[in-house]
Amino acid sequence: MKLDFILNGKKVSSDIEADSMLLDVVRDMGCLSVKRGCDSSSCGLCTVFVDDMPVLSCSVIAARVEGKCVTTLEGLQKEAVEFGAFIADQGAEQCGFCNPGLIMNAIAMLRENPDPTDEEILSYLTGNLCRCSGYEGQLRGIKSYLEFKKVKKGGNADA
Repeated sequence: MKLDFILNGKKVSSDIEADSMLLDVVRDMGCLSVKRGCDSSSCGLCTVFVDDMPVLSCSVIAARVEGKCVTTLEGLQKEAVEFGAFIADQGAEQCGFCNPGLIMNAIAMLRENPDPTDEEILSYLTGNLCRCSGYEGQLRGIKSYLEFKKVKKGGNADA
């Protein structure tokens, strides 16, 4: 079957099997930031945005994105590079396997709640599997990024 959708801002078309998963389709199209970790919607490594909402692409039949906008980390490079530097600065990227999913989920969280509490951050990122760290580095990185954004926006941390 033919699938037409927008991938990272570009109209694309692909011939797929009726049971193809979105994860496989976007990886076949070169979006290698989308990782296979569990195939059971448990790890967050395959997170993409469908019409600006985060979804786990390992559990979405590709045909469901017909005519929709799909965004992977490759489509969010400016935000991802800026945010990722704060995660790396805290030593939270270690092996890097979980970073794309973590960054996608953190960006989604910050779009939904630009001033989350520590508890809200940890709750939002609960579904992201990271075997290298205890998540404290990611929490510190997100908090540092939030402070940076406040200063950048208003000229001081109280803005």
